[in-house]
Amino acid sequence: MAASRASGSLAVCAALLAAFAVAAAAPARAQPGPPPPPMPPARLIVTGEGSVSVPPDYAEITSGVTTQAKTAKEASDANTKTMAVLNAALQKEGVAPSDIQTVRFSVSPVYGTPQLNHAPPLVGFSVANELGIKVRQIDKVGEVLDSLIAAGATDAGSVQFLHSDTSKALDQARTAAIADARRKAQLYAQASGLTLGGVAWITENPAYAPQPQMGAMRVLAASPAVPIAAGQDTLRTQITVGFEVAH
Repeated sequence: MAASRASGSLAVCAALLAAFAVAAAAPARAQPGPPPPPMPPARLIVTGEGSVSVPPDYAEITSGVTTQAKTAKEASDANTKTMAVLNAALQKEGVAPSDIQTVRFSVSPVYGTPQLNHAPPLVGFSVANELGIKVRQIDKVGEVLDSLIAAGATDAGSVQFLHSDTSKALDQARTAAIADARRKAQLYAQASGLTLGGVAWITENPAYAPQPQMGAMRVLAASPAVPIAAGQDTLRTQITVGFEVAH
Protein backbone atom coordinates (compact mmCIF):
# COMPACT_ATOMS: atom_id res chain seq x y z
CA MET A 1 0.00 0.00 0.00
CA ALA A 2 2.86 2.33 0.98
CA ALA A 3 4.79 1.30 -2.11
CA SER A 4 1.78 2.11 -4.27
CA ARG A 5 1.49 5.60 -2.72
CA ALA A 6 5.26 6.19 -3.24
CA SER A 7 5.15 5.21 -6.87
CA GLY A 8 2.15 7.45 -7.37
CA SER A 9 3.98 10.37 -5.80
CA LEU A 10 6.97 9.81 -8.07
CA ALA A 11 4.73 9.76 -11.10
CA VAL A 12 3.12 13.05 -10.07
CA CYS A 13 6.55 14.66 -9.53
CA ALA A 14 7.75 13.48 -12.93
CA ALA A 15 4.67 14.89 -14.59
CA LEU A 16 5.09 18.23 -12.85
CA LEU A 17 8.76 18.44 -13.88
CA ALA A 18 7.88 17.67 -17.46
CA ALA A 19 5.19 20.35 -17.43
CA PHE A 20 7.62 22.94 -16.04
CA ALA A 21 10.17 22.02 -18.72
CA VAL A 22 7.62 22.46 -21.49
CA ALA A 23 6.42 25.76 -20.01
CA ALA A 24 9.99 27.06 -19.73
CA ALA A 25 10.95 26.02 -23.27
CA ALA A 26 7.81 27.30 -24.95
CA PRO A 27 8.58 31.06 -24.59
CA ALA A 28 12.15 30.54 -25.86
CA ARG A 29 10.85 28.90 -29.02
CA ALA A 30 8.31 31.62 -29.44
CA GLN A 31 10.91 34.48 -29.38
CA PRO A 32 11.56 35.91 -32.90
CA GLY A 33 15.12 35.78 -34.33
CA PRO A 34 17.19 38.89 -35.22
CA PRO A 35 16.06 40.77 -38.33
CA PRO A 36 18.02 40.06 -41.52
CA PRO A 37 20.71 42.64 -42.40
CA PRO A 38 19.68 45.30 -44.90
CA MET A 39 20.63 44.69 -48.49
CA PRO A 40 23.61 46.83 -49.63
CA PRO A 41 22.79 49.53 -52.16
CA ALA A 42 23.34 48.56 -55.77
CA ARG A 43 26.62 50.00 -57.05
CA LEU A 44 28.78 49.79 -60.14
CA ILE A 45 32.51 50.14 -59.37
CA VAL A 46 35.00 50.99 -62.12
CA THR A 47 38.57 52.24 -62.45
CA GLY A 48 39.42 55.32 -64.49
CA GLU A 49 42.85 56.40 -65.76
CA GLY A 50 44.15 59.73 -67.01
CA SER A 51 47.52 61.04 -68.18
CA VAL A 52 49.15 64.24 -69.40
CA SER A 53 52.58 64.94 -70.92
CA VAL A 54 54.54 67.94 -69.62
CA PRO A 55 58.14 69.10 -70.06
CA PRO A 56 60.39 69.25 -66.95
CA ASP A 57 61.31 72.73 -65.74
CA TYR A 58 64.58 72.14 -63.89
CA ALA A 59 67.39 69.60 -63.58
CA GLU A 60 69.52 68.16 -60.80
CA ILE A 61 73.12 67.22 -61.45
CA THR A 62 75.36 65.23 -59.10
CA SER A 63 79.01 66.09 -59.69
CA GLY A 64 82.22 66.16 -57.71
CA VAL A 65 85.92 65.56 -57.35
CA THR A 66 87.93 62.59 -56.07
CA THR A 67 91.61 63.21 -55.24
CA GLN A 68 94.38 60.95 -53.95
CA ALA A 69 97.66 61.74 -52.18
CA LYS A 70 100.10 60.15 -49.75
CA THR A 71 98.54 61.87 -46.74
CA ALA A 72 94.93 62.71 -45.91
CA LYS A 73 95.85 66.41 -45.62
CA GLU A 74 97.44 66.53 -49.04
CA ALA A 75 94.44 64.78 -50.60
CA SER A 76 92.03 67.11 -48.79
CA ASP A 77 93.94 70.25 -49.77
CA ALA A 78 94.00 69.22 -53.43
CA ASN A 79 90.28 68.41 -53.30
CA THR A 80 89.45 71.76 -51.71
CA LYS A 81 91.30 73.68 -54.42
CA THR A 82 89.51 71.86 -57.24
CA MET A 83 86.11 72.20 -55.55
CA ALA A 84 86.66 75.97 -55.29
CA VAL A 85 87.22 76.07 -59.06
CA LEU A 86 84.05 74.01 -59.58
CA ASN A 87 81.97 76.36 -57.46
CA ALA A 88 83.30 79.39 -59.30
CA ALA A 89 82.47 77.76 -62.66
CA LEU A 90 78.92 77.00 -61.51
CA GLN A 91 78.29 80.55 -60.37
CA LYS A 92 79.68 81.81 -63.66
CA GLU A 93 77.03 79.69 -65.41
CA GLY A 94 74.33 81.41 -63.35
CA VAL A 95 73.78 78.70 -60.72
CA ALA A 96 72.84 80.36 -57.42
CA PRO A 97 74.87 79.42 -54.30
CA SER A 98 71.62 78.25 -52.64
CA ASP A 99 71.25 75.68 -55.45
CA ILE A 100 74.66 74.11 -54.68
CA GLN A 101 74.79 71.60 -51.82
CA THR A 102 77.37 69.10 -50.59
CA VAL A 103 75.72 65.67 -50.69
CA ARG A 104 78.73 63.49 -49.86
CA PHE A 105 82.20 63.98 -48.36
CA SER A 106 84.48 61.09 -47.47
CA VAL A 107 88.13 60.38 -46.62
CA SER A 108 89.25 56.81 -47.23
CA PRO A 109 92.58 54.97 -46.96
CA VAL A 110 94.05 53.56 -50.15
CA TYR A 111 95.85 50.23 -49.97
CA GLY A 112 98.32 48.70 -52.38
CA THR A 113 98.54 45.15 -53.70
CA PRO A 114 98.65 42.61 -50.85
CA GLN A 115 101.79 40.48 -50.57
CA LEU A 116 101.96 36.82 -49.56
CA ASN A 117 101.37 36.49 -45.80
CA HIS A 118 101.32 40.26 -45.43
CA ALA A 119 98.48 42.76 -45.09
CA PRO A 120 98.08 45.17 -48.01
CA PRO A 121 100.27 48.25 -47.46
CA LEU A 122 98.76 51.71 -46.93
CA VAL A 123 99.82 53.79 -49.92
CA GLY A 124 97.76 56.95 -49.45
CA PHE A 125 94.36 58.49 -48.95
CA SER A 126 91.40 59.34 -51.16
CA VAL A 127 89.05 62.29 -50.61
CA ALA A 128 85.69 62.42 -52.41
CA ASN A 129 83.44 65.46 -52.45
CA GLU A 130 80.10 65.45 -54.32
CA LEU A 131 77.72 68.32 -55.01
CA GLY A 132 74.00 68.32 -55.71
CA ILE A 133 73.36 71.10 -58.24
CA LYS A 134 69.99 72.49 -59.29
CA VAL A 135 69.95 74.00 -62.76
CA ARG A 136 66.88 76.23 -63.08
CA GLN A 137 67.64 77.19 -66.70
CA ILE A 138 67.05 73.75 -68.11
CA ASP A 139 68.41 74.64 -71.56
CA LYS A 140 71.83 75.27 -69.95
CA VAL A 141 72.33 71.74 -68.55
CA GLY A 142 74.81 70.83 -71.29
CA GLU A 143 76.81 74.04 -70.74
CA VAL A 144 76.92 73.43 -66.97
CA LEU A 145 78.25 69.90 -67.53
CA ASP A 146 80.90 71.26 -69.90
CA SER A 147 81.98 73.82 -67.30
CA LEU A 148 82.20 71.17 -64.57
CA ILE A 149 84.38 68.94 -66.73
CA ALA A 150 86.65 71.84 -67.71
CA ALA A 151 86.95 72.88 -64.05
CA GLY A 152 88.32 69.46 -63.07
CA ALA A 153 85.29 67.38 -62.06
CA THR A 154 86.13 63.68 -62.02
CA ASP A 155 82.48 62.66 -61.60
CA ALA A 156 79.95 64.59 -63.68
CA GLY A 157 76.80 62.62 -64.25
CA SER A 158 73.52 61.42 -62.77
CA VAL A 159 71.35 64.08 -64.38
CA GLN A 160 67.66 64.13 -63.44
CA PHE A 161 64.97 66.23 -65.10
CA LEU A 162 62.29 67.21 -62.57
CA HIS A 163 59.13 69.27 -62.07
CA SER A 164 58.81 72.03 -59.49
CA ASP A 165 54.99 71.83 -59.43
CA THR A 166 52.94 68.93 -60.81
CA SER A 167 49.61 69.93 -59.24
CA LYS A 168 48.07 71.69 -62.24
CA ALA A 169 49.25 69.03 -64.68
CA LEU A 170 47.89 66.25 -62.46
CA ASP A 171 44.54 68.07 -62.26
CA GLN A 172 44.23 67.61 -66.01
CA ALA A 173 44.99 63.91 -65.60
CA ARG A 174 42.38 63.64 -62.82
CA THR A 175 39.71 65.21 -65.04
CA ALA A 176 40.55 62.72 -67.78
CA ALA A 177 40.38 59.85 -65.27
CA ILE A 178 36.85 60.87 -64.18
CA ALA A 179 35.71 60.95 -67.81
CA ASP A 180 37.29 57.53 -68.40
CA ALA A 181 35.53 56.06 -65.35
CA ARG A 182 32.13 57.45 -66.42
CA ARG A 183 32.57 56.11 -69.97
CA LYS A 184 33.28 52.61 -68.63
CA ALA A 185 30.39 52.77 -66.15
CA GLN A 186 27.90 53.80 -68.85
CA LEU A 187 29.10 50.97 -71.08
CA TYR A 188 28.72 48.36 -68.32
CA ALA A 189 25.34 49.70 -67.22
CA GLN A 190 23.95 49.63 -70.76
CA ALA A 191 25.26 46.09 -71.37
CA SER A 192 23.76 44.89 -68.06
CA GLY A 193 20.37 46.57 -68.37
CA LEU A 194 21.00 48.94 -65.49
CA THR A 195 20.30 52.65 -65.07
CA LEU A 196 23.42 54.56 -64.08
CA GLY A 197 22.99 56.99 -61.20
CA GLY A 198 25.25 59.51 -59.49
CA VAL A 199 28.72 59.06 -58.04
CA ALA A 200 28.69 57.53 -54.54
CA TRP A 201 32.42 57.73 -53.77
CA ILE A 202 35.86 58.19 -55.36
CA THR A 203 39.31 56.99 -54.30
CA GLU A 204 42.59 57.99 -55.95
CA ASN A 205 45.76 55.98 -56.50
CA PRO A 206 48.22 58.40 -58.13
CA ALA A 207 50.77 56.70 -60.33
CA TYR A 208 53.42 59.31 -61.08
CA ALA A 209 55.82 58.34 -63.86
CA PRO A 210 59.49 57.91 -62.81
CA GLN A 211 61.77 60.70 -63.94
CA PRO A 212 64.13 60.06 -66.85
CA GLN A 213 67.67 59.77 -65.57
CA MET A 214 71.10 59.67 -67.19
CA GLY A 215 73.39 57.14 -65.58
CA ALA A 216 76.42 58.34 -63.68
CA MET A 217 79.47 59.01 -65.91
CA ARG A 218 83.07 59.18 -64.82
CA VAL A 219 84.72 62.02 -66.70
CA LEU A 220 88.49 62.04 -67.04
CA ALA A 221 89.00 64.93 -69.44
CA ALA A 222 87.17 67.79 -71.06
CA SER A 223 84.93 66.77 -73.96
CA PRO A 224 82.98 68.50 -76.72
CA ALA A 225 79.67 70.13 -75.83
CA VAL A 226 77.38 67.62 -74.13
CA PRO A 227 74.04 67.31 -76.00
CA ILE A 228 71.17 67.14 -73.49
CA ALA A 229 67.49 66.65 -74.38
CA ALA A 230 64.99 67.16 -71.56
CA GLY A 231 62.02 65.79 -73.51
CA GLN A 232 58.65 65.35 -71.78
CA ASP A 233 57.36 63.28 -68.89
CA THR A 234 54.00 61.56 -68.70
CA LEU A 235 52.13 62.08 -65.43
CA ARG A 236 49.45 59.49 -64.69
CA THR A 237 46.72 59.11 -62.12
CA GLN A 238 44.23 56.32 -61.42
CA ILE A 239 40.91 56.50 -59.59
CA THR A 240 38.24 54.04 -58.47
CA VAL A 241 34.64 55.28 -58.65
CA GLY A 242 31.47 53.78 -57.20
CA PHE A 243 28.28 54.70 -59.13
CA GLU A 244 24.71 54.27 -57.90
CA VAL A 245 22.60 52.06 -60.20
CA ALA A 246 18.96 51.01 -60.45
CA HIS A 247 17.40 47.96 -62.11
